[in-house]
Amino acid sequence: YPKQLLPLIGDDSLLQATVRRVDGIAGVQLAAPMVVCNEEYRFVIAEQMRLMGKPGTVVLEPLGRNTAPALTLAARAAIKNGADPVLLVMPADHVIMDKAAFQAAVVQGAALAESGAVVTFGITPDAPETGYGYIKRNGAMGAHHEYTVEQFVEKPDLQTAQSYLAAGCYYWNSGMFVLKASTWLAALKEFRVDIFETSNKAWQAKTEDAADGVGFIRPGKEEFKAIPSESIDYAVIEKCPKSHYNIKMVELDAGWNDLGAWDAVWQIGKQ
Repeated sequence: YPKQLLPLIGDDSLLQATVRRVDGIAGVQLAAPMVVCNEEYRFVIAEQMRLMGKPGTVVLEPLGRNTAPALTLAARAAIKNGADPVLLVMPADHVIMDKAAFQAAVVQGAALAESGAVVTFGITPDAPETGYGYIKRNGAMGAHHEYTVEQFVEKPDLQTAQSYLAAGCYYWNSGMFVLKASTWLAALKEFRVDIFETSNKAWQAKTEDAADGVGFIRPGKEEFKAIPSESIDYAVIEKCPKSHYNIKMVELDAGWNDLGAWDAVWQIGKQ
């Protein structure tokens, strides 16, 4: 199994913990969860969601094409009935120890996203980490405890990471986002029209079915193969600063870890 489907921390799998992370969030009306995954894991993912009483929707990719096409399919599914919801985009392999702090940051981000902003979460750094990309904030904090993003920077060497930590205006890039479905699709069309158009063709060729309350969406397999493989960050997010898109960062200090390696599992587990 991929790590997302394993109970590495506690009784829940990382996927289940991700879905539960927004349980009881105040002041936000939540739709049912949507999972984008490889079709190979459809049964175990559907079962894990059913066990939580959160059947939702599962979008099944025939092969991996990185996160930008995955989010594009999710956005298409979210607007298919004429809605235009705010999407909270969460990789399913993160650990967040402080649920209340996370939910407070999500509420702040959702309010900004509702007005059309692209919102990312910046993790308050506590070490000169060379394994993460960084976000540089600009200016003073806004009314929703947000900052304007000046730029995104790649994973640094140790000396550069130490200078980021000393500067105080750099944050780890969490890889989590809040934005409206229409905002994502418009930005993708502007910055990567090739991904936009090929994803659209795969979506138009989709089939749908359901089992035990879980809805499955299967994009066209041959059409999906033609989609370029690209991350959310490279395709859109890193191009937003200095564009007409309003890109904001909400600071997140909630015991975040992306479980990128076994030493990360050791750090947050029982040693």
